[in-house]
Amino acid sequence: MYGFIFILLIFLLGLTTRSSSLTMAAGLLLLVKLCNIKSLLPFLGDRGLEIGLFFLMLAVLVPLAQEKVAVREIIMTFSSLPGILAIVGGIIATRLNGMGLTLLDSQPQVIFGLVIGSIIGIVFFRGVPVGPLMAGGLTAFFLYLCKLFCR
Repeated sequence: MYGFIFILLIFLLGLTTRSSSLTMAAGLLLLVKLCNIKSLLPFLGDRGLEIGLFFLMLAVLVPLAQEKVAVREIIMTFSSLPGILAIVGGIIATRLNGMGLTLLDSQPQVIFGLVIGSIIGIVFFRGVPVGPLMAGGLTAFFLYLCKLFCR
């Protein structure tokens, strides 16, 4: 029952902060719980991340498919400072995301903190919610630094 209450709180926070992705995700889980479709929860837990990343990659690649990015701009990626920094940023982000995934697998209780932190970032700092993986990655990195320097 406590899971339902926490998801309901997250749903209400999503509504309050006008975070449509958070509201829809929590709303879907509430619907699944209310309709007692327990077999869907393991599927969403196991494959939800893959499905979400699939749609995220689709959205990122659409400009290429629509030929809105010129070949010259693609070549500039490898020969300009912003392009090279974008490549480095992508490498660092994917590493942090991997650390976040490991953290979420080993300590799933941190997800509520990630959601609360994301909501605070949205409301007070005009942040954009891009998902728990990057927040988890940063958290894992901070925990790594604490282990390194706070002995």
